[in-house]
Amino acid sequence: MKPTPIKKEIVDALIAKMGIQDFAKATIREVKQVAATAEKDSGVEYIKMEMGIPGLPAAKVGVEAQIKALQSGIAHSYPDIQGYPELKKQASRFVKAFIGVDIAAEGCVPVCGSMQGTFASFLTCSQANKQKDTVLFIDPGFPVQKMQLQVQGVKYETFDVYDFRGDKLQAKLESYLSKGNICAIVYSNPNNPSWVCLTESELQTIGTLATKYDAIVMEDLAYFAMDFREDLSVPFQPPYQPTVARYTDNYMLLISGSKAFSYAGERIGVVCISDQLFHRHFPDLAARYEGLPFGLVFSTRMLYALSSGTSHSAQYALAEMFRAACDGEYHFRDEVKVYGERAHKLKEIFLRHGFHVVYDRDLDRPVADGFYFTIGYKGMTSGQLARELMYYGVSAICLVTTGSHQEGLRVCTSFIEDHQYAQLDERMKIFAENNPA
Repeated sequence: MKPTPIKKEIVDALIAKMGIQDFAKATIREVKQVAATAEKDSGVEYIKMEMGIPGLPAAKVGVEAQIKALQSGIAHSYPDIQGYPELKKQASRFVKAFIGVDIAAEGCVPVCGSMQGTFASFLTCSQANKQKDTVLFIDPGFPVQKMQLQVQGVKYETFDVYDFRGDKLQAKLESYLSKGNICAIVYSNPNNPSWVCLTESELQTIGTLATKYDAIVMEDLAYFAMDFREDLSVPFQPPYQPTVARYTDNYMLLISGSKAFSYAGERIGVVCISDQLFHRHFPDLAARYEGLPFGLVFSTRMLYALSSGTSHSAQYALAEMFRAACDGEYHFRDEVKVYGERAHKLKEIFLRHGFHVVYDRDLDRPVADGFYFTIGYKGMTSGQLARELMYYGVSAICLVTTGSHQEGLRVCTSFIEDHQYAQLDERMKIFAENNPA
């Protein structure tokens, strides 16, 4: 056995000190803390792949607009609970320009990032019909969304989409929806953590069943237009970002400023509610909230109770980023496509040293290169692999924490620096020699 870059004793002691019983279930923050402390104690640089934080500068066009808004004095004023009118207008344009569907400005509601958007959406969907008290996740997915439901006391069901792609998806979905208790269906597209992208036919299946069983689809577009296999960069021209919105009126689109615009720190996004759903009256919501329709319950009750609106100046930033993108002045995809380039290089290194990509295909196509990808190693469970890689100065989270039933890890490309490719190659060569598959 060749010595590992980080002494095992250092990592093991840190894990024990933090009281982590099963490293497979370690949270992102726990993995991050172990890596940071081990790096400090050993003096060896870690290749950090656990945190899904943008690794690029914030969009300049947004920063300038926000500074201008602050200098104009708007910080003293509460924002309108429905949102800054110009942002609502530009959000509606952005949806038309890059998704190819029509949503009125009225239904485009600013939120403090998609995290708040999903929290408020869960509240609204779970109260709309007393008979429908359960949320269905098409996993793997973002673990914090399940924590939000735990906080709210709302039940959820989940299944790993790995074995249910294509024609198999309908029967699997219907096995849950037919029970009559599902209020909402949640997934991300592209997917965190697997980076699989649901196809138009799969989205049509979801939309058709959502209409049939009267469930609301919450489509998380945190990684908007970041399927780099397609040129989704030209506003108002196909191809567009795939969406369930073409196949049902029961939808909410969650569009975040965090990844596509690298604007994570300002906690800004929009929830775009279909025109029909926005104005729909649910008897249970009406009884509880003075006869208000779905969209106004979402904004004037849920969001108002949570934060009394969204950061005023950040709304000006997002409005300008949307406008500039729609007008062809700001090519946001050109800035973020580096994530795909990093993923391609990283995958090549891992594959060369005996690893495999866990979620490797979208039906008949290899999965795209992007912000995340997944790796596994023959003969190792998720927990074993994650812990072993820590000895080699590589940190990543286990797929089990995302609702996946597969053995493997999620790798994030956002913090990879140019000099680390050679480091990773050298370390994975030693890993492979020490762990012959």
